[in-house]
Amino acid sequence: MTHNTSKPNLTNTALAGSLIALSGLVPLASAGEIDSNLPIITDTLAQAQSSSVRYGTETIDGLEIFYREAGTVGQPQLVLLHGFPTSSHMFRNLIEELGDDFHIIAPDYPGYGLSSAPSTDDYDYTFDNLAGVVDELFERKGFDNYVLYVMDYGAPVGFRIATAHPDRVAGFVVQNGNAYDEGLEDFWVPIKKYWKTGADEDRDALRGLLTVGATKWQYLTGVRDEAVISPDNWLVAQPLLDRGGNDEIQLDLFYDYGSNPPLYPSWQQYFRDEQPPMLITWGKGDPIFPEPGAHPYLRDLPDAQLHILDTGHFALEEDGEKIAELIRDFIHTINTSN
Repeated sequence: MTHNTSKPNLTNTALAGSLIALSGLVPLASAGEIDSNLPIITDTLAQAQSSSVRYGTETIDGLEIFYREAGTVGQPQLVLLHGFPTSSHMFRNLIEELGDDFHIIAPDYPGYGLSSAPSTDDYDYTFDNLAGVVDELFERKGFDNYVLYVMDYGAPVGFRIATAHPDRVAGFVVQNGNAYDEGLEDFWVPIKKYWKTGADEDRDALRGLLTVGATKWQYLTGVRDEAVISPDNWLVAQPLLDRGGNDEIQLDLFYDYGSNPPLYPSWQQYFRDEQPPMLITWGKGDPIFPEPGAHPYLRDLPDAQLHILDTGHFALEEDGEKIAELIRDFIHTINTSN
């Protein structure tokens, strides 16, 4: 198979600049060129210069895979796996919060964020392939004893990696990421229909999930206060979804999500056999992965910590500080018990 190794093609220069700034990827070399009369930009540059976050890419299977990294070798390892329709951008604040305590890596999957996004003719967008790319990145970067933070699509990516390498997983943080049939409710009815038929009309019926209205709905539904949810989220995510051909990428992954429920029994058996430490932080207002998907983990992992939060799908946006503190305590407990 021939892979397109080009990075996402953002043809509008102004749009590209906005995405870079909003993503926190302000080029430090340009700091001296910024007009001091632009306080917002100047403040952003100052924050970036003092930040411990680093940005890089690795070429894997012909794809440029973008990642955010913080911390240093020798610190406890934490890997962050994002959901749909976002990227490692969703972890920007969490990385800043925890970057002094842990060695952190947060990749963008193929087709997302700043990673390569070849067409569906040139790359098979499956969860097996996403997991393979992410697993290879971890190996190259020396991540071999890590806590996995899995959210949304990050759950099937992370659980594939964990069952392939149980010796590398020190524990899990599960945030609105599913591994049980109870977690697939009304939202999934039209998607399940597409899994069953594979019909073009059922594929086309899902295109509404790729619009800016649907993206904002994901961020705002179930939250306590819409005013604290930054519009940067959809200003970063939506232009990437709107790139030519990206709709087909997302629809292919909607279809391939159907490969995950048949794996639930094997993931659950892994939980029972390995008993990995698990911290569950779940936004109860999430209509995509609702609260009933959180509780079954305790059947297989009775010692797991469960925290039901009064927020929505992207719980970090409203409860990021609380989740960060829970993670800090959780990993400290793992390390002291070992």
